[in-house]
Amino acid sequence: MEKRINVTRSLLPPFEEYIEEIRPMWESHWLTNMGEKHQKLERELSKYFQVPNVSLMSNGHMALELSLQALGLKPGGQVITTPFTFASTTHAIVRNNLEPVFCDISPADFTMDTAKLEELVTDKTVAILPVHVYGNICNVEEISRIAAKYGLKVIYDAAHAFGETYRGVGIGNFGDASMFSFHATKVFHTIEGGAVCYGDADFGLKLYRLKNFGIRNEEVVDGVGANAKMNEFQAAMGLCNLRHVEKEIEKRRQVAEYYRERLHGVDGLRLNLRQEGVTSNYAYFPIIVEKEKFGVSRDEVCQKLREHGVYARKYFYPLTNGFACYKGRFDAGMTPIAWKISQQVLTLPLYGELGEPELSQICSIILGLKK
Repeated sequence: MEKRINVTRSLLPPFEEYIEEIRPMWESHWLTNMGEKHQKLERELSKYFQVPNVSLMSNGHMALELSLQALGLKPGGQVITTPFTFASTTHAIVRNNLEPVFCDISPADFTMDTAKLEELVTDKTVAILPVHVYGNICNVEEISRIAAKYGLKVIYDAAHAFGETYRGVGIGNFGDASMFSFHATKVFHTIEGGAVCYGDADFGLKLYRLKNFGIRNEEVVDGVGANAKMNEFQAAMGLCNLRHVEKEIEKRRQVAEYYRERLHGVDGLRLNLRQEGVTSNYAYFPIIVEKEKFGVSRDEVCQKLREHGVYARKYFYPLTNGFACYKGRFDAGMTPIAWKISQQVLTLPLYGELGEPELSQICSIILGLKK
């Protein structure tokens, strides 16, 4: 039986390093409620992201859902977003009693097509929720222009953009807030976890209330909040992984370059572009399989890889506006580019420890299907 190759593999620090990081907890018995590790990770990430403020969360979804609440958006208001994303993005909007309005994507970089954005703005629009996809950065300048013109809030789903910069600026500095996911499958993780980067102190206070039951001190509860605090074990994992993440990104770069060398120029295979001015984190390696040119479909490529123990992922498929839970509510046909890409995209295995024998096998299987 061939060795199973998953689409990703969690970065883990040396075992002894993590043990040393959590050892003080056996002395303090402080395991949660924003202890020393939590506070230190917020400070370290603020420096790493080059942002003024970081608020850690139990997971990326709560970071996004509570950020929308902290913006104080009018219930029933419309939030322009993209269906080419993970379920969390759309669910966070709906669970806040807001209405998602779907903008189509650019076929070049798979982010929100800002040429189609302004026409979706109505008197009910309250915010824009763009998504940085596969580490590809949205057109932040145009989104900022449109938001300012109509007085809209902007919150970025930056789950795929950990540590990236755009023209030298940390990506968490754009919009009113940016959400990052630290799920175990991400370039950087805290097992589960997430964070919000922001600049406005009032927003930060509202976010703090929401993630900690509205508690201000032992005797004052001045808000109705949830529980989205990151615990000390998660923060300790983050502190360890932050020491190693740059080496991991460099290893991922080498994997991505191997794929580019083997798969570049193949008729019917389109590779992810390189964005000017963006320092990539090499989080994903998507390919677009054009059946009419390549000879077989994305699904056939995916199945053949699976037969050899290679678990690539159809990511993102289906579109969120095509989910069964939203049947009859949204029409995926209204975003035809996103729909087409969702039928063609396949993200290949990518993690730092992926070796050349495995990479060669993956590329050979794909190239062997070319008609």
